[in-house]
This record gives sequence, C-alpha cells and structure tokens, in this order.
Amino acid sequence: MALHLIKLCVGVPSLEELEGWVRDEKALADAAGRSYEQAHVTRMVPSRVSELLDGGSLYWVIKGEVAARQKLQDIRPFVDGEGVRRCALVLEPEVVRVRPRPSRPFQGWRYLKAAEAPLDLEGAASGLNDMPEDMRRELMALGLL
Repeated sequence: MALHLIKLCVGVPSLEELEGWVRDEKALADAAGRSYEQAHVTRMVPSRVSELLDGGSLYWVIKGEVAARQKLQDIRPFVDGEGVRRCALVLEPEVVRVRPRPSRPFQGWRYLKAAEAPLDLEGAASGLNDMPEDMRRELMALGLL
C-alpha cells in the first residue's frame, strides 16, 4: 500500500498560484526544447523510499488546508555545494486537487498513511473542482460543503 508525504507549501498563497507556477515552469522548459522535471528540495531524506515510490504522492498544505497532491516519481538524495545532505523529491507536473482538510503548521514533511490521505476532488460533487478557492473555503467555513 502506498505511503505519502505531507508538507507545507511555503510562500504559495493559493492553490491557483501553485498550479500556475507548475504550468509556467513546464511551458518555459517546453519552449526551450528541454524536458521538464519538477523537483522539490528538502533537507531530510525519507527512509521509507520504496513505500513512497509505490504510488505515493506529496500532499501540499496551503493556507492551513491540505489542498492538493503531486505524485512522487523519484526520491534523490544528494550533497549540495556546501556539503549539506539534501533530497530532491521529483514530482509529476500535474497538481491534483483534493478534498480540503484543515492542517496545523509543522516543520519539514511528515509521512501520511494512504488511509488518512484526503480523496481527490475529481470524484466530488459536480463543479466543486472548478469552484474558486476563496468561495470553496468560505462555503466550508459556513459548513455548507
């Protein structure tokens, strides 16, 4: 069974911003005629790599909510130019919206069991995936979603 990671999406104010950044970076690579690989660099190296690469995703927390995920393609430990061990989490360049769930702030990343991971929005009520994020947040706060 797949194991996932969950991480704060620091510096990204909205889900649309994350989607736009990934889309723009991929377009720049395509225009330059090179293949696009999205890698998020973190300091700690996961020890459960085989479980994570067995269908796992990186779930992003944006504005206090688990909001999206990206499938993990590879996990590459490396040493940077200053001699510090780091890890590149290589992600599919598709941001998949998930059913939002509140999350408290934390540092680094955490493991997330498959049974505890939020479901994708694709299977949600018609139109929920296309709803503006601010409207969805407000409706959730009112208990209407």
